[in-house]
Amino acid sequence: MLRRIVHEISEEILLRDLERYRQKAVELGATDGRIIRSRDVVVDPRVLAKCLFPKCPVSGTNINCPPHTPDVGWVKKVIEGFQYAIFFKVDGPYEKDSATSHEMKVKNLEIVSKIEAQAYYDGYYLALGFGGASCKTSLCSHEDCSALQAGKSCRHPLKGRPSMHAVGMDAYKMAARAGWDIYPIGKATHPSEVPFASHLGLIFVH
Repeated sequence: MLRRIVHEISEEILLRDLERYRQKAVELGATDGRIIRSRDVVVDPRVLAKCLFPKCPVSGTNINCPPHTPDVGWVKKVIEGFQYAIFFKVDGPYEKDSATSHEMKVKNLEIVSKIEAQAYYDGYYLALGFGGASCKTSLCSHEDCSALQAGKSCRHPLKGRPSMHAVGMDAYKMAARAGWDIYPIGKATHPSEVPFASHLGLIFVH
């Protein structure tokens, strides 16, 4: 049921809604979820540097990856306008280039999309979500990004979102602060060395 948009919302209602969104994230497949203060979101330009050096294979290939994403100064200003966010993770086995890994990426973006949409229809019309992996690898891995083509828009406008790291958020540090185990996974990582892989997501609510 749609809620009327109000000028102010009580802390009691807000916290109740946040807990509902956190629980919904878990119901949708998140391994865990936390309600965090927006001021605890870590933004560091070095995260963007890691998209470029060494250059990520999807950097520049889609509208939601650098250099097409906003700079960290803009991101910080946007975050300052929020008080709370839902931070969640989706854990699963680490298998290089596997269907399971792809499913985790898709699930991550689906959770972001559904929580953002629920918050919007609850009256938090500025709710804004960020995923854990590039939407190029999650949603359009075999297609060119239509949003970069003249006169065209995103094929998945309600699901396609920048990843946290694509806008300079240090998701790894945030996960460690939340008490979650997080591992540095790269090309040289063998699956036997990693108990699980994590895809992180964040939805600013209010």
